[in-house]
Amino acid sequence: MANDGTTAATDGTATGSGDTARSLELLWGGGERPSRGPKPGLTLDRIVTAAVAVADAEGLSAVSMRRLSTELGTGTMSLYRYVPGKAELLDLMLDRVLGEPLPAPPEEAAEAAGTDTAGPGAPDWRAAVDTMARSYLDNLRRHPWLLKINQARTVLGPSALRGLELALGGLRGMGLRDPELIGVIITVNSFVEGLARTQADAAEAVRQTGLSDEEFWDRQRPYLERAMLSGAYPMMATMAEDTFSADFDHFEFGLRRLIAGFEALVRERAEAGTTA
Repeated sequence: MANDGTTAATDGTATGSGDTARSLELLWGGGERPSRGPKPGLTLDRIVTAAVAVADAEGLSAVSMRRLSTELGTGTMSLYRYVPGKAELLDLMLDRVLGEPLPAPPEEAAEAAGTDTAGPGAPDWRAAVDTMARSYLDNLRRHPWLLKINQARTVLGPSALRGLELALGGLRGMGLRDPELIGVIITVNSFVEGLARTQADAAEAVRQTGLSDEEFWDRQRPYLERAMLSGAYPMMATMAEDTFSADFDHFEFGLRRLIAGFEALVRERAEAGTTA
């Protein structure tokens, strides 16, 4: 049982599952370095950096205190002087990757976003939504292990709060209520996570089976063709040949539709005079 009364995760797959008090101390600078014992040169920053690198290369399951001690050239017990275990380390890893610099929005995204209805000087919330989505997708592609963890109880550190502050600042021109602004962020992130998870699962399927997507579907083709000719699936049988083409950009399609939906809400509120 962790010190704060919660049960610590044994596999470190849920944030906030360890000693949250200790995680918060480490995240906010309340106790990084012990007074004696650790190997000179070993720091909490080096430990977290090594953990993220291992997770990026081999997945979260490869991260263990023993593995990190090997990567850092130190004894395993030395690591425990800095961080209680994998559950707390995961809290630090998450805040680390959330704090990575956000890429500048591409010019074409800014052009597609248009101008904001909130007046001169207001942030372009459409460009902010676009940047938010692209940045999160890029983060998930660089750190696919993020899709494997339960973030229902994220221990909020400085990077997480800074990211939320930036997101809210970019959306303030929408004129929505505060809960609705959080709803915009959740909606965008959920869309991005769903798409990224589908892509990651497809890549994992190729690694596990050794079959490319083309080879997989080619094996099913004779059965699917007979099914389409049976007359039992009239809608499917009349769909265009490029319906499931990999060339179709589902991310761009979905993101544009999300922004259009938000625009409709902002316009509705402005016309009704019920903006926040």
